[in-house]
Amino acid sequence: MQKINPYLWFDGQAEQAAEHYVDVFRGRPGDPKGDTRITNVSRTGEDGGVMIVEFELDGLAFVALNGGPQFTFNESVSFLVHCETQEEVDHFWTAFTAEGEESMCGWLKDRYGLSWQIVPDRLMELLGDPDPGRAQRAMQAMLRMRKIDIGELEAAADAA
Repeated sequence: MQKINPYLWFDGQAEQAAEHYVDVFRGRPGDPKGDTRITNVSRTGEDGGVMIVEFELDGLAFVALNGGPQFTFNESVSFLVHCETQEEVDHFWTAFTAEGEESMCGWLKDRYGLSWQIVPDRLMELLGDPDPGRAQRAMQAMLRMRKIDIGELEAAADAA
């Protein structure tokens, strides 16, 4: 059992959000693990309403609570999704911005207001390039992007 779990507060949408996140992660290209699922739904009250939903995304356990309207998500907390390919970046970006909103540098908010960073591993490699010029050109290219484009990053890094 993992010692720390992200605990997400929703206003009546915990089950829908968990189902959406599970669908997005299960539907990505080349899903290698298959350890993405809803693990428990706790219903309370006479109406059988959902109080807590436990779910896993790539083996990371989350808890979603229907806590009410008192608190909402903001950009001070986000989840970074490491992507190996542009196809993966495109998948997560499209799925999470549907009814959500794009931001800059690979950041977005999904339809529930939760912030995500969709980051190709290649970006981190380029930013850590031992040639400071290549790293700086990749950084400048990334700063102009909403969704990160690996091909554009590489072209910018290679430009002299």
